[in-house]
Amino acid sequence: MSSIRRYLQFVKPYRLQIIGTIIIGVIKFSIPLIIPLLIKYVVDDIVGNHSLSYDEKVNKLILIMGVMIVIFVILRPPIEYYRQYFAQWTSSKILYDIRDTMYTHIQKLSFKYFSNTRVGEIISRVINDVEQTKTFVISGLMNLWLDIATIVIAIIFMFSMNVKLTVVSVLLFPLYAFSVRYFFGNLRKLTRNRSQALAEVQSYLHERVQGMPVIKSFAIEEYEQTQFDKQNKNFLEKALQHTSWNAKAFSAVNTITDIAPIIVIGYSAYLVIQDQLSLGTMVAFFAYIDKLYNPLRRLVNSSTTITQSFASMDRVFEFLDEKYDIIDIPDARVCSQVNGDISFEKVSFSYDKKEDLVLKDISLEVKKGETIALVGMSGGGKSTFVSLIPRFYDVTSGRITLDGEDIRQFKVQTLRDKIGVVFQDNILFSESVRDNILLGKPNATDEEVYRAAKSANAHEFILNLSDGYNTRVGERGVKLSGGQKQRVAIARVFLKNPPILILDEATSALDLESEHSIQESLEELAKDRTTFIVAHRLSTITHANRIVLIEHGQIVEIGTHDELMTKQGNYYKLFQVQQLEQTKTEAE
Repeated sequence: MSSIRRYLQFVKPYRLQIIGTIIIGVIKFSIPLIIPLLIKYVVDDIVGNHSLSYDEKVNKLILIMGVMIVIFVILRPPIEYYRQYFAQWTSSKILYDIRDTMYTHIQKLSFKYFSNTRVGEIISRVINDVEQTKTFVISGLMNLWLDIATIVIAIIFMFSMNVKLTVVSVLLFPLYAFSVRYFFGNLRKLTRNRSQALAEVQSYLHERVQGMPVIKSFAIEEYEQTQFDKQNKNFLEKALQHTSWNAKAFSAVNTITDIAPIIVIGYSAYLVIQDQLSLGTMVAFFAYIDKLYNPLRRLVNSSTTITQSFASMDRVFEFLDEKYDIIDIPDARVCSQVNGDISFEKVSFSYDKKEDLVLKDISLEVKKGETIALVGMSGGGKSTFVSLIPRFYDVTSGRITLDGEDIRQFKVQTLRDKIGVVFQDNILFSESVRDNILLGKPNATDEEVYRAAKSANAHEFILNLSDGYNTRVGERGVKLSGGQKQRVAIARVFLKNPPILILDEATSALDLESEHSIQESLEELAKDRTTFIVAHRLSTITHANRIVLIEHGQIVEIGTHDELMTKQGNYYKLFQVQQLEQTKTEAE
């Protein structure tokens, strides 16, 4: 299905409003078409009518002017208001529906998509490209028909006055149509290229604004300016290519629309000289030529903006066509009652079919309430392991079961509802502390929020903030320290109260003092829950029921802390190295 046909599916619910707007618009644009007839009447039947006396001419002039004032001062303003209002209302509603659909789509896309796509690119499509399609609604579905209606009505009036002169007036229409088709055929591709280049500038800028502390700390402003100039120059080149072709189109088409009135003036003057046409009719015809070719000029402008809309539509639907990596099977069930037994059965995983396996033939049985710690060198597959449980990614082979059922049998949203995750870098939104905690349970009461914060050892520091729980934390929680951010993140998991818990290096980015204080909160959170801990500092997971050492995507050791220390294998060596490093740090 073409982009236009798909776009019309969003337009369909508002077809009555569009039709109504067009009808109001036809009335609005038809009113000025009276003016050339008024000119003809005044010139031929009043001013040039020698059979009328002075008083009769004045009386007729006053009467016709009174009628025109009523039409243009009393009737036309409200018609103009409602045409503009309904046009903007309808287009805004359509854009609202499209953005709503796109945001729903964004939330269904997998982690894999977001790891391969820049945020600025997504924002550009949702904001810029959707906004550009508004022109299609106003110009393509409304003004286009109004201009065509204006042209048709003007031609009817012209035919009623003089057939030959009307034929001469529309003589250049075929040439005009050919020019529009030729020049604007290539404009859609150029417009898409320009939009893509703009999206790349926006993506680059979005990343650099977020990373400004890095730029300043390395004093690389000049280098970054050069890099941005490259992106900006690419957009400039695409924009100038678009502008050049667009200018050629306007030059050719406007030449045609400028020649037509000259031909009409010459031919109508010739007819007046031969007494085959009245002076009033000639003046009226010249006025109608303006009414005839002004809509054509607007159609040229519309062609440019509509072409931009088509290119933006292509980008919008290209985005909406992104496939979901994680989907519910047709008969997926709601994950309601969870005991907490989890089993990995010969699980292998790769982020891409062309890449090597990150996890290889993993098998692990976890009972309800157990705490499993995953340790090993960076890049071994620990975070990948736990990301498979809430189906952030799906296994490449094998299966993961929850209480004996393959997790792919459950609706993914209901599965994730039973899992609480605390990441190393927990993202807080720029709203208040209260709002960020409420993410764990949006309909929770204030008392539940306070209780969750107290459980996470966060209540006291929150009360000391400038506005307590109503303090806005800034983008990504920039106004809070690392430890405070983690406590808020832990509080929202307490509020969620899930039966399964995943702690993905939840304290590795913190200093030792903050880590020890938050460790208490995490141990409290893990009570009576099936818990998976990805840990960097081994001293924080000695209490775990079992410790799993993963290297190169495989389980190489498993057991309690004491068992693994007694075995004196790879875990023992890793633990000894960390103890030595910690002793050196404390000594310094």
